[in-house]
Amino acid sequence: MAEKNLTLVTQFLLTAFTDCPEQALPLFLLFLLIYLITLFGNTGMVILIRLDSRLHTPMYFLLSHLSFMDICYSSVTVPQMLAVLLEHGVALSYTRCATQFFLFTFFGSIDCYLLAIMAYDRYMAVCRPLLYVTVMTQKARLGFVAGAYGAGLFSASVRTVSAFTLSFCGNNEIDFIFCDLPPLLKLTCGDSYTQEVVIIVFAIFVIPACMVAILVSYLFIIVAIMRIPSAGGRAKTFSTCASHLTAVSLFFGTLIFMYLRDNSGHSSQEDRVVAVFYTTVIPMLNPLIYSLRNKEVKEALRKVLERAELS
Repeated sequence: MAEKNLTLVTQFLLTAFTDCPEQALPLFLLFLLIYLITLFGNTGMVILIRLDSRLHTPMYFLLSHLSFMDICYSSVTVPQMLAVLLEHGVALSYTRCATQFFLFTFFGSIDCYLLAIMAYDRYMAVCRPLLYVTVMTQKARLGFVAGAYGAGLFSASVRTVSAFTLSFCGNNEIDFIFCDLPPLLKLTCGDSYTQEVVIIVFAIFVIPACMVAILVSYLFIIVAIMRIPSAGGRAKTFSTCASHLTAVSLFFGTLIFMYLRDNSGHSSQEDRVVAVFYTTVIPMLNPLIYSLRNKEVKEALRKVLERAELS
């Protein structure tokens, strides 16, 4: 093996978008605008849920944590992407890359678990309405959220340790917007079978396991909705799940495309587009999805704005 390929990597160079320098400024301004909308929209959602007593329900309690995770999730990657665009490439130390990978995996895993818990919440509300209040108590809500945070911490820790006990050598350039698993695996050398198996196993316990929980919940929900005799009743019941179903489809659809597919034959540019979508666009869309399609949120927002005008 050449001497170059035996040199261990001590830092990584993010080079995404550097092949098109003339697009750097327009992309920088676009992603900055999206990031500011993300921060404003999700922070506004958290504040709105806290201010309006009618939104102090299990669904909105979970939604407030989802919005908080979206803020953290995008804040781990988007500022880094803006720096890459502004400086035409950014060098990251080994520790900084590992930290970013851990935080991204941590917040992303919690997002998955929260969406699965929200599906269970919708199942209880539609299929077991008489038990809903007794099951989804404040203590249960806190337990679910604490479990999501704990599971996210555990899975992120295992994946990070497994990923960064690999040997990286030779080329240290990552044609990506942040330190993510697919581009990192391209830089590995030596025997990485054990670590990759651990990474794949924990990926299975996060993405597919959450998807199964969501699919099973919605299967029961669909059966319950079909038993409602009136078309109006079916439409009204389904509307309570539409926002969550839209968010789930967008989030898990992009994750499946990115992590649960054969990477051969796919370009780095294609991966970048998908990564931009799930790290930048989806966190911006979630507040819009849950507000535009939700009468309670729109009514709460209208009242808050009216109080602000009067004061």
